[in-house]
Amino acid sequence: MKTFGHWLSSPWRRSALVALAGALPVPAFPAPGLWWWAYAALVPWLLLARSAATGRRALYDGWAGGFGFMLSMHVWLLPSLHVFTLVLAALLGALWAPWGWLARRFLGGVPSRGRAGAALLVLPSGWLAVELVRSWQGLGGPWGVLGASQWQVEPALRLASVGGVWLLSLLVVAVNVALALLVAVPAHRVPAVAALLATAAATSAAWAWSPRPETGGQARTAVVQAGVVDGPERRFDREEQLTRRLVGQDVDLIVWGESSVGHDLADRPDLARRLAALSRATGADILVNVDARRSDRPGIYKSSVLVGPDGPTGDRYDKMRLVPFGEYVPARSLLGWATSVGKAAGEDRRRGTEQVVMNTGSGLRIGPLVCFETAFPDMSRHLVEDGADVLVGESSTSTFQDSWAPAQHASLGALRAAETGRPFVHATLTGVSAVYDASGGRLGPRLGTDASTVAVYEVPLAHGVTPYARFGDWPVHAALLVLLGLGAVEGTRAVRSRRNAPAPLGPPARTVRESPARPGR
Repeated sequence: MKTFGHWLSSPWRRSALVALAGALPVPAFPAPGLWWWAYAALVPWLLLARSAATGRRALYDGWAGGFGFMLSMHVWLLPSLHVFTLVLAALLGALWAPWGWLARRFLGGVPSRGRAGAALLVLPSGWLAVELVRSWQGLGGPWGVLGASQWQVEPALRLASVGGVWLLSLLVVAVNVALALLVAVPAHRVPAVAALLATAAATSAAWAWSPRPETGGQARTAVVQAGVVDGPERRFDREEQLTRRLVGQDVDLIVWGESSVGHDLADRPDLARRLAALSRATGADILVNVDARRSDRPGIYKSSVLVGPDGPTGDRYDKMRLVPFGEYVPARSLLGWATSVGKAAGEDRRRGTEQVVMNTGSGLRIGPLVCFETAFPDMSRHLVEDGADVLVGESSTSTFQDSWAPAQHASLGALRAAETGRPFVHATLTGVSAVYDASGGRLGPRLGTDASTVAVYEVPLAHGVTPYARFGDWPVHAALLVLLGLGAVEGTRAVRSRRNAPAPLGPPARTVRESPARPGR
């Protein structure tokens, strides 16, 4: 009877199993939202990588696990990108290959106490380095950052105010490494339990001592969610109808979702007049999102535009970070074939050049973000640095209504609010709309994917600066320092071992054989 180890001797079977292990963390994210599962979901992947027979096999284990993680995290893209989703998952999964090697290097065999202790620093730092690289918007942005699975846990949100989502990722991976040590190397219970206690102590310290946002005043904010409506004209009519319900409700700001207006307002003054009439009737400025070809410059832009009682106020934000393949095709000359196998963008949209804080007629300062820009911690932090009172994300997930993507997208607002100490309004054309206070707690009703309605939220305004807003991505910098230190130690060790290696033996002495004497003449 074959043993499990013999079954794993097949490279393909092993890679398939590791890919399944890599997919295990995904249920910790919305919609399942099993946040507690994240603290053990990496253990099978770690155990497989540590058991790799060679360093090369560990690299493959890291790659296979990364492929499984990326594919399962982006499986909702299959209807749009089809087979190209597998290509993207394979390319991004390769980023975890060094992480698999590190797992074998520090957890393989029976590690010494020092090596086990180092694993609790090195492996979380290595994971964070991977998250940092793949968070570049050209590689798809920080969608599915492991720490984002903790968006609904109040102590975790308090930690996010100290070190952002990056600190949450570090601690979640550290707990997984500690559990892997407990399972695989029972003799090292001490460092493993110490790591778990340190995580609990850090969470408790953040809970007790991290500054809380100081609240004062409130802004009555309305979210208009049209739902799935075909055609820009019919969509505008539906949004106008819903907005009229707000007459007499004394709101300060009205937010429409992404692509809520399908024409440039300079080309369609009739739409601008209708929006201005709605602003006068409701007594509030309206933040819309225009997805159209600009009249004053070439190309298509996605733009947040503020409209007051006299028409557009002049405040406009052009989306800066575009969705790869959804809004542009990277290296179109090379990858343009993706448009023939899926729903990739037929024409690249243009990028904005700077973020904008807008001043509403009610004196509220709002910082707009469009679509997956809400996934980038640095963008919301910069808006708060520029004086935004409320962060506003305009989104639409009409293509992915039946997937987990809308719920996961909406959850990001809680993290951005906790990180910056500012309330966050996530308003969708279609998808899941939600509003969060300055601590990341949800306010009022959550509008689901089947909703076509309007909702008003009492949004408490907050003041002060969170440690994360003040000091930025310090957990990332700390992780990179750990990896640089590891590189220096490994390099020094390699040089010493080379110097101490015995000198190679010279070639054996040649034996000179005397020729027999020739008889004289």
